Amino acid sequence: MILAVSILQPATIFGSSYRGRFAPSPTGPLHLGSLATALGSWLDARAHQGKWLLRIEDVDVPRSLPGATETILYQLGACGLQWDEDLIYQSQRTPHYETALQQLYQAGLVYPCTCSRQGIVNVLAAQGIHPRRHEELIYPRICRPTHIPHSLANAEFFNLAGPGAWRIALQSKELNQSVGDFVLRRADGFFTYQMAVVVDDASQNITHIVRGADLASNTARQIYLQSVLGYPTPHYRHLPLVLDAQGEKLSKQTLASAIHTENTTLSLLALQQAARHLGLSDLPNDAHCTIAEWLLAATQAWREQKI
Repeated sequence: MILAVSILQPATIFGSSYRGRFAPSPTGPLHLGSLATALGSWLDARAHQGKWLLRIEDVDVPRSLPGATETILYQLGACGLQWDEDLIYQSQRTPHYETALQQLYQAGLVYPCTCSRQGIVNVLAAQGIHPRRHEELIYPRICRPTHIPHSLANAEFFNLAGPGAWRIALQSKELNQSVGDFVLRRADGFFTYQMAVVVDDASQNITHIVRGADLASNTARQIYLQSVLGYPTPHYRHLPLVLDAQGEKLSKQTLASAIHTENTTLSLLALQQAARHLGLSDLPNDAHCTIAEWLLAATQAWREQKI
């Protein structure tokens, strides 16, 4: 059985209007964990007779590596995971994010923030709160004004003097306690993942999102952003993570090995490993099976799980 965490009720009627997506960051090649996510999202789209879109999440330009996108595209193609519509790049969509930020500003839902991480840590420490290393900091509203004006002209809004980020002023008590007002545009001018992914999912009419469980903690924030921007909320499913020998999530940051797709045999082996992680069994392991034949069998197996 495929283990997954669902948020909202997933569609159960195959053949419905389904639009899924895979959105890798070009910070390195695909490893087994990212391939498992790609495969799971692709199979879910195909099992629902839907569309599978590909988006390159390069909104964090400084972290993007030269050539990484080309490598990812090659790896997906070698594994037979073809996308259905034009590829889009977040780095080319800044005006869309600015429009959404302006909308939130005009609604009085965002404010500028000049806090550094260390400054936030110091304020939390003074309150007796000592987050563990790498633990996310719950923003203590240092820069949040009592009243957020929204009558400035648009030109003033996007050219406010001085460095600073823009945070959303959460109206949700639960989110205030769990994450606090989070950043939508960083002090260096780049938009955050939270803002970009919500705008892009709405722009591409994404109905279903299948991704790794490490992103489950972001889902509540994204649903909140969707609600205040007037966007529909997709169905979410979070797949179990592939872990290394130390029990840590495979990631590019921990130098996880890239999958091998230099030939059909290696690509098929990588797909079979990813499928086993997803709980798919009894799939063809014949060396003469083509990738297309294997993917067809995997799609049927996924459909029969009725997830």
